[in-house]
Amino acid sequence: MRVSVETTSGLERKLTVGVPADDVDSAVDKKLAEAAKNVRLPGFRPGKVPMRVMKQRFGAGVRQEVLGDVVNRSFSEAVMGENLRPAGQPNIEIKTFESGEDVEYVATFEIYPTVTLNEVKDFDVTKLVCDVAETDVDEIIEIFQKQQGQLVAVDRAAEQGDTLTIDFEGFKDGEAFEGGSGTDTALELGSGRMIPGFEDGLVGAKAGDERALDLTFPDDYHAEELKGAAVEFKVTVKEVKALELAELNAELFASYGVEDDDVEAFRTEVRKNMERELKAAVDGHVKQQVMDAIVEAHPGLEIPNSLIAQETDALRGQMFQQFGGAVSPDMDLKSILPDEMFTERAETRVKLGLLVSELVQELGVRAEPNKVRELIEDIASTYQDPTEVINWYYEDNDQLMGIESRVLEDAVVDKLLESAAVTEEATGYQDALQRAREASQQ
Repeated sequence: MRVSVETTSGLERKLTVGVPADDVDSAVDKKLAEAAKNVRLPGFRPGKVPMRVMKQRFGAGVRQEVLGDVVNRSFSEAVMGENLRPAGQPNIEIKTFESGEDVEYVATFEIYPTVTLNEVKDFDVTKLVCDVAETDVDEIIEIFQKQQGQLVAVDRAAEQGDTLTIDFEGFKDGEAFEGGSGTDTALELGSGRMIPGFEDGLVGAKAGDERALDLTFPDDYHAEELKGAAVEFKVTVKEVKALELAELNAELFASYGVEDDDVEAFRTEVRKNMERELKAAVDGHVKQQVMDAIVEAHPGLEIPNSLIAQETDALRGQMFQQFGGAVSPDMDLKSILPDEMFTERAETRVKLGLLVSELVQELGVRAEPNKVRELIEDIASTYQDPTEVINWYYEDNDQLMGIESRVLEDAVVDKLLESAAVTEEATGYQDALQRAREASQQ
């Protein structure tokens, strides 16, 4: 087998491979001979079709099949022999593949970079410190009551938080404009669905009231013809509804996985979940700062474009699924969620993956079995049948490897924190969650 390697640019390599004709032709003949044992053709007894006929009838198809096997096998042997680590799938271009000729192809691909680690130390980390207060529990329970509550018609003036049923029509320069009207539209006051001033202008209205709202569209409004435009909306309020909170009873408790018909038991369970969420947020906030420090310490690391593209596709799919999307074969996700939305974050994640992998080796950390078990049990504790979830993780190798990767990351973080300047900052429950979310989205 002949192999030559060319560096085309940066991490890209062009591998030219030649496989002797005898190797390919003998593989084709062997496959045809095996197939001949089961082929039935008119005029020939089963298993007695001559090789000449087999080549005429099936030679081209079998050669194409063998060619795929030859390329896959020889490519693996070639990159191993040249000590190359391909990143992503290669682009294969077949140069020659006719019978009796050497097979020659060119594989173009990127390789993983050689990572030279810099010191990651003396960086600043802010650790958020807070507890779950009784008022925090009250707020979460009220959210649950709102989620399970129902809207009821009220005979009073509308307040923020009420839901109005309205008819409306918008006018610009005295003419109705496209998309500016609605009938029997449900609108929650304070939701921010409408342009500034619309919802505020309906506070105090009662069922049967008509109001004229003189408003101005924002300068950054998506419709070009309405940017910064002065308009008038004529609104008829048909009904005012207020949200009636669900009662704290067994039905509500059961909907959140608590079987006891006891308010205190429910509060205890809610608090436990909040404390678990708070710990994850605080730890995640610290971890993100360490990850940022790792990236900042390696500004010149070159990363393969193929890996960035893969990560971009993964992030796009995650975002689409978060919004409840279902991908159909004819859907062009890239037009809905273009690459530019994810490229920067994808680059950071790929860079982190390469650096953390190298740090794992450098620092000598391991995915300790007890830490793996601890993380799995923590995840499982949020489910109705924790034992079933634990068994699922240990029976699925891919899922278990994902947990082990997280444990390795945490071990790297713990090691690097030993040389960091950690400052504690007192804050509240909601603020801690919000800051952790913002950090993870960077």
